[in-house]
Amino acid sequence: MLSYKGYIGHIEFDDDAEIFHGEVINTRDVITFQGKSVKELKKALIDSIEDYLDFCASRGETPDKPFSGKLNLRLDPELHRKAYVAAKHEGQSLNTWIVHAVEKGAQDSYYQ
Repeated sequence: MLSYKGYIGHIEFDDDAEIFHGEVINTRDVITFQGKSVKELKKALIDSIEDYLDFCASRGETPDKPFSGKLNLRLDPELHRKAYVAAKHEGQSLNTWIVHAVEKGAQDSYYQ
């Protein structure tokens, strides 16, 4: 993964075309890039994001930010109850308990 100005690019390699291609994954807008080397790929990511930001500015639009920090979550009612009980048992709000659980999961992931 590559990142620039908070935007994260997910990269894949196309064996047939012998080219790297990627897409920014933390925005609803579509931002893509490609390159034949890591150096080209990094430059293409930066150029694509700058083009996106310039395009938004030229239209007077606010660019889609990578994330707002708000998350609507749907849970099975039984899991919701268990999470609430666990949070109360630890003296936390459900929101704080979920944030800590997500932080732990993110630390354990390959992204770190």
